[in-house]
Amino acid sequence: MTRHTLEIWVGVFVAAGIAALFVLAMKVSNLSTVTTGDTYKVTARFDNIGGLSIRSPVKASGVLVGRVSNIAYDDKTYSAIVTLSIQQNFNQFPADSRASIYTAGLLGEQYIELLPGAEDDYLKDGDRLLMADSAMILEQMIGRIIADKISE
Repeated sequence: MTRHTLEIWVGVFVAAGIAALFVLAMKVSNLSTVTTGDTYKVTARFDNIGGLSIRSPVKASGVLVGRVSNIAYDDKTYSAIVTLSIQQNFNQFPADSRASIYTAGLLGEQYIELLPGAEDDYLKDGDRLLMADSAMILEQMIGRIIADKISE
């Protein structure tokens, strides 16, 4: 009887481990937070998006307000066009808002931070953000620091 009980507890432990790995995989892949409700789409043009990917968070003041829904390359301007799907209940962003790509922590995921402007008109579906700051690439920053030190 005790051997049977031990086998049941081992099975429960293995099942809990598999469930924990599944939850961890969902968190890492950004699939655990599904955008609910209606969204409106705005685009931004970046010279360099770094490691930004589809489904990356779009935040304002640290609050999740949407997700990156598409990334395309414009071969005429040699820049990336990023489409942001912003939840409809966050429809009060001024039209002159700025989009910046940041990294969560030193080696964390990249996300877009919306910095509100001062205009009275608000962003609506299909608008384009005119001001966008590209991602800071760690290797480029280190290269510039080394180049500055060598030239001194």
